[in-house]
Amino acid sequence: MNVNQQIRRLKHFLQTHLLQTLSSRRLRLWGIAIAAFLGVIFYGVVVLSQQPVTISFLVSALEAEQFQPLVEQFESENPNIRIQIAPAPNASDAVEGLYTSSFLLGDSPYDLVLADITWIPKFAAANWLLPLSDRISEEELSAFLPADIEGSRYEGELYRVPMRSDVGVLYYRTDLLEEAGLEPPDTFEELIEVSQQLKQGDIDWGYVWQGAQYEGLSADFVEVLAGFGGFWVNPETQEVGLDQPEAIAAAEFLRNTVTERVSPPGVTNYQEVETLRVFQNGNSAFMRNWPYAFPEVNQEGSPINGKVGIRPMVSSAEGEGGACLGGWGFGISASSPHPEEAWRVIEFMTSEEAQKLFVMEYGYVPSRVNLFTDPEIVGRYGHYPQLLEIAEQAVLRPPVPQYTQVSDILQRYLSSAISGQISPERAMERAAGETRRLLGRYNNNA
Repeated sequence: MNVNQQIRRLKHFLQTHLLQTLSSRRLRLWGIAIAAFLGVIFYGVVVLSQQPVTISFLVSALEAEQFQPLVEQFESENPNIRIQIAPAPNASDAVEGLYTSSFLLGDSPYDLVLADITWIPKFAAANWLLPLSDRISEEELSAFLPADIEGSRYEGELYRVPMRSDVGVLYYRTDLLEEAGLEPPDTFEELIEVSQQLKQGDIDWGYVWQGAQYEGLSADFVEVLAGFGGFWVNPETQEVGLDQPEAIAAAEFLRNTVTERVSPPGVTNYQEVETLRVFQNGNSAFMRNWPYAFPEVNQEGSPINGKVGIRPMVSSAEGEGGACLGGWGFGISASSPHPEEAWRVIEFMTSEEAQKLFVMEYGYVPSRVNLFTDPEIVGRYGHYPQLLEIAEQAVLRPPVPQYTQVSDILQRYLSSAISGQISPERAMERAAGETRRLLGRYNNNA
């Protein structure tokens, strides 16, 4: 029934019931006036109730464009809901800062939070996100990568549904290894040895990675740390493991790649772009990077197109390689006046259909397990089944609310160690001490 039909029904009701009870002409006139007044109010209520609800979230400007096909499809299927995307700078820390500021200033204007996995403990601890466990079953969650779900929880409660995943990958030159009669390395020692052997050929460096003082350094470290069997921060006990032998060995390995000239001296200033450039130009045998690099190195015109393999980061002889987990997903803002409509957007954006579009169009890594072996996806990205094996070895960065500060501490001391300003052992001791003081202050104030 449309608005005009509802108004006519109201008018008929007023005329046949209200006006019949009024005997005098003056009372009838008053009745007509009352009927008109109530009609205006009813019309306004009905019109407002039929206006679409707007659900908003913040995302980098680049991704805002990528979301448009999904937005258009969702709105065509849900005419009562509109999606408004606010573009932000492309740097993820800038996006986090804008979300954080909006919450600190009061009721956030954003109904959804498209969150990096490392933000969840901070946002959940501050009560900025609604718990989602009662909206999705464990059976439904089992369709996602286990590590993605683990990283979406805080203190046992689910606050995010993953939309896409990301894991650290060790890339290697298959052609160079075959020519030298070598197998891909499994251990840190083998990575150093094989790199030094291959350097005797036509390449300048054995291994490139992200050594600049930024979050990429923390991601690299957590993979090496996992390979040595160590830990950074235990979120349950708040115990810090940076000054333990395993963590010191991880820092020493990173430093040794520079001192033994397996990695270039400038690697201490490398981020992902610089690392990719060296590897793609054919000047390195190994590279640590994210999955986005695979299509880049295999694009038409690339000197190493078709000559690249992937595996998880190597480990110690007794350990198991790890892949630092990244990725993004949706949570609902605790201040949203439309949580039900926001959840409908989450269901759509994290669906198999939406994730597959992002994979096929933009090469993003899905968080739904079955998409890694989807025939259409594998037809375009033949390495995805192998990428699934790497994703299944994903390791989390410490899921603590103070992660940003904890990571900053590690970056500062680790940067000093790999650049030779301080010994790895001393650097890790200082990083551990400062981290304990930070967490201790938080716990004492809790």
